[in-house]
Amino acid sequence: MYIFIAALLLNSVLTSTTVYPKLLIDILSEKQVITFSACLLQCFIYYSVSASDFLLLAAMAYDRYVSICKPLQYTTIMTKNVVSVILGVAWVLPACQVAASTILSAQMKLCNFTLKAIFCNNSYYNLFCVASVGLSINDMVTTFNVVVLPILFILFTYTRILIISYRSGRNVRKKAAQTCSP
Repeated sequence: MYIFIAALLLNSVLTSTTVYPKLLIDILSEKQVITFSACLLQCFIYYSVSASDFLLLAAMAYDRYVSICKPLQYTTIMTKNVVSVILGVAWVLPACQVAASTILSAQMKLCNFTLKAIFCNNSYYNLFCVASVGLSINDMVTTFNVVVLPILFILFTYTRILIISYRSGRNVRKKAAQTCSP
């Protein structure tokens, strides 16, 4: 479980280093300027890391489920290889899906060159001459895959933990509460 917490902390550091240096530069300068490619890079890193947070939280929920509901099988289920694969998927899947959106955005024609935002977020879509249906569909699929599905999995996992804890004795409920409280 601690490796997933460390991964979340690494994601926090990456998010901070993506956003805050440019924000501090903008505060200190009279004119806030960023190139379109730098804006795309900032969005790619920010959204990839943010999306992987949901997958890491889902991995933590699964880890807790296994530790509470199958404690004797925990070491055989959560091996180093399984944890490595989960971490890899949690970082690579969002990066690939956000990369598709970033590549589609980089190929779009710009008609406006002024971004009215402090941070490069999806507001750069307003710079395009024509709204892209493909880009919108890709963003919805990405959001569903890396946000909605992990949240549903987290809710399912914790519901299972609560059901199993409720059916078990008081001692099991206490241990489950201690495990899930962080």
